[in-house]
Amino acid sequence: MAPETKPVEVVTVTRTAPIYHPPLPEPIESSGIEWRILSPDIMQQYLESVEAGEEPRVAYYGLTSQGYENLSMTMGEVTRYLEQILHIVGYYREMDEEEEDTK
Repeated sequence: MAPETKPVEVVTVTRTAPIYHPPLPEPIESSGIEWRILSPDIMQQYLESVEAGEEPRVAYYGLTSQGYENLSMTMGEVTRYLEQILHIVGYYREMDEEEEDTK
């Protein structure tokens, strides 16, 4: 004689996996920058002071006007990109909070 079989009730429960929201990175802490504009006259005075031992020997890095404009435009693009990324992250976090509130 075959053993008695009972129907099995299958219950499917659908749950969304919890979404991990990593913390945002620490804000940028920029260091101060000392700007000096060296015209040919000012540079000549500096070189004369260095020769006389009145000024420390310092290496200077320069940008052309176009180079400075390019640097400024690039920093503007970085700022725009970061603002857009933060808006996108905020949008998805709000969506997830609304979903959790409706449960």
